[in-house]
Amino acid sequence: MIIQKHIEELRRDYSGEPLDESIVERDPLLQFGKWMEDAVRAEVPEPHAMALATVSSDGNPSVRMVLLRGFDQSGFVFYTNYNSRKGKELIDKPVAGGSLFWHELDRQVRIEGKVEKTSSEESDAYFARRPRKSKIAAWASNQSNEIKGRAELDRLFKEFEERFPGEEVPRPGNWGGFRIKPTIYEFWQGRPNRLHDRILYTSGNSSKWEISRLAP
Repeated sequence: MIIQKHIEELRRDYSGEPLDESIVERDPLLQFGKWMEDAVRAEVPEPHAMALATVSSDGNPSVRMVLLRGFDQSGFVFYTNYNSRKGKELIDKPVAGGSLFWHELDRQVRIEGKVEKTSSEESDAYFARRPRKSKIAAWASNQSNEIKGRAELDRLFKEFEERFPGEEVPRPGNWGGFRIKPTIYEFWQGRPNRLHDRILYTSGNSSKWEISRLAP
């Protein structure tokens, strides 16, 4: 099989630095911040790219890539069209999983938690920083819904471009942010012989995080 041949050609061992539960930050957000800084410093392409997993009302999972636009003690934030598939699923079932993988560093971070919308003020502030054409695209794209073809999308973009000539483009009411509030973090570091380091943080009823090691 072609794919098997490709896998054989790319097979390699991992050589990451040890990740030990005795030396990691007690707060997983601080540990995540350190790893994000390492990814940015290493010039990893799209270090903020995050695979986002949601679930539909009938239990069907779906996953796609989004861009992580902020993280702090309140959670991990990304933005989207609320009428998209992920938007509808997150509103219906406000739980999600996220994963960031930095191939160049042999590292991955997973998070799981409940989801809430960002405030209108937060969404407005972020939307205001977007390039003008990206703002217009948010109006033109009825995300995740079927369209007749590319020409329809281009026509809608032009219509909204003419609707807001030389003026500030307001945020569409159906566009804004979501915040994942992690209750689980997992830090994965690739190691030789596939004996990877996996450190799990879980939160209970208190603000204290429990730290444990998982088998690779």
